[in-house]
Amino acid sequence: MSETLEKALEVLREKIDGGIEGVAKFDIEDEGAIVIDSQGARLGEADADVTLSATLDTFRAMLEGDMNPTAAFMTGKLRIDGDMGMAMKLAQIFT
Repeated sequence: MSETLEKALEVLREKIDGGIEGVAKFDIEDEGAIVIDSQGARLGEADADVTLSATLDTFRAMLEGDMNPTAAFMTGKLRIDGDMGMAMKLAQIFT
Protein backbone atom coordinates (compact mmCIF):
# COMPACT_ATOMS: atom_id res chain seq x y z
CA MET A 1 0.00 0.00 0.00
CA SER A 2 1.41 3.38 -0.97
CA GLU A 3 1.99 6.09 1.60
CA THR A 4 -0.48 8.29 -0.29
CA LEU A 5 -3.29 5.75 -0.02
CA GLU A 6 -2.51 5.15 3.64
CA LYS A 7 -2.82 8.86 4.40
CA ALA A 8 -5.98 9.21 2.28
CA LEU A 9 -7.55 6.24 4.04
CA GLU A 10 -6.74 7.72 7.45
CA VAL A 11 -8.24 11.11 6.52
CA LEU A 12 -11.39 9.55 5.04
CA ARG A 13 -11.92 7.38 8.11
CA GLU A 14 -11.85 10.48 10.28
CA LYS A 15 -14.19 12.40 7.99
CA ILE A 16 -16.85 9.70 7.59
CA ASP A 17 -16.83 8.73 11.27
CA GLY A 18 -18.09 5.17 10.91
CA GLY A 19 -19.55 4.67 7.48
CA ILE A 20 -22.11 5.69 4.91
CA GLU A 21 -25.31 4.29 3.49
CA GLY A 22 -24.57 2.49 0.22
CA VAL A 23 -21.20 1.82 -1.39
CA ALA A 24 -18.89 4.44 -2.87
CA LYS A 25 -15.50 4.01 -4.50
CA PHE A 26 -12.76 6.57 -4.97
CA ASP A 27 -10.63 5.48 -7.91
CA ILE A 28 -7.29 7.27 -7.72
CA GLU A 29 -5.43 7.02 -11.03
CA ASP A 30 -2.17 5.02 -10.85
CA GLU A 31 -2.64 4.45 -7.09
CA GLY A 32 -5.65 2.22 -6.45
CA ALA A 33 -9.11 2.50 -4.96
CA ILE A 34 -10.71 3.23 -1.63
CA VAL A 35 -14.15 1.81 -0.90
CA ILE A 36 -16.50 3.40 1.63
CA ASP A 37 -19.62 1.66 2.94
CA SER A 38 -21.53 1.06 6.17
CA GLN A 39 -18.45 -0.57 7.69
CA GLY A 40 -16.16 2.40 7.00
CA ALA A 41 -13.32 2.98 4.55
CA ARG A 42 -10.87 0.40 3.23
CA LEU A 43 -8.55 -0.19 0.32
CA GLY A 44 -9.74 -2.42 -2.47
CA GLU A 45 -12.21 -2.96 -5.24
CA ALA A 46 -15.95 -3.52 -4.94
CA ASP A 47 -19.11 -2.98 -6.90
CA ALA A 48 -20.23 0.51 -5.95
CA ASP A 49 -23.33 2.68 -6.21
CA VAL A 50 -21.05 5.54 -7.28
CA THR A 51 -17.44 5.70 -8.42
CA LEU A 52 -15.50 8.96 -8.23
CA SER A 53 -12.34 9.00 -10.34
CA ALA A 54 -9.56 11.57 -10.21
CA THR A 55 -5.81 11.98 -10.45
CA LEU A 56 -3.76 11.76 -7.30
CA ASP A 57 -3.21 15.54 -7.31
CA THR A 58 -6.94 16.27 -7.58
CA PHE A 59 -7.84 13.76 -4.89
CA ARG A 60 -5.15 15.13 -2.57
CA ALA A 61 -6.35 18.71 -3.13
CA MET A 62 -9.93 17.69 -2.28
CA LEU A 63 -8.80 15.89 0.89
CA GLU A 64 -6.74 18.86 2.01
CA GLY A 65 -9.60 21.28 1.35
CA ASP A 66 -7.75 23.08 -1.44
CA MET A 67 -10.25 22.03 -4.12
CA ASN A 68 -14.02 21.89 -3.91
CA PRO A 69 -15.34 18.55 -5.25
CA THR A 70 -18.14 20.30 -7.15
CA ALA A 71 -15.64 22.60 -8.86
CA ALA A 72 -13.43 19.59 -9.63
CA PHE A 73 -16.40 17.87 -11.28
CA MET A 74 -17.45 20.96 -13.23
CA THR A 75 -13.93 21.41 -14.61
CA GLY A 76 -13.55 17.75 -15.56
CA LYS A 77 -10.95 16.94 -12.91
CA LEU A 78 -13.35 14.61 -11.09
CA ARG A 79 -15.40 12.03 -12.98
CA ILE A 80 -18.52 10.49 -11.48
CA ASP A 81 -20.12 7.23 -12.57
CA GLY A 82 -23.33 6.12 -10.90
CA ASP A 83 -25.60 7.65 -8.30
CA MET A 84 -25.20 11.43 -8.57
CA GLY A 85 -27.20 12.00 -5.36
CA MET A 86 -24.77 9.86 -3.41
CA ALA A 87 -21.86 11.71 -5.01
CA MET A 88 -23.31 15.01 -3.78
CA LYS A 89 -23.56 13.62 -0.25
CA LEU A 90 -19.94 12.45 -0.43
CA ALA A 91 -18.85 15.92 -1.53
CA GLN A 92 -19.97 17.16 1.87
CA ILE A 93 -17.29 15.12 3.64
CA PHE A 94 -14.64 17.20 1.88
CA THR A 95 -15.94 20.51 3.22
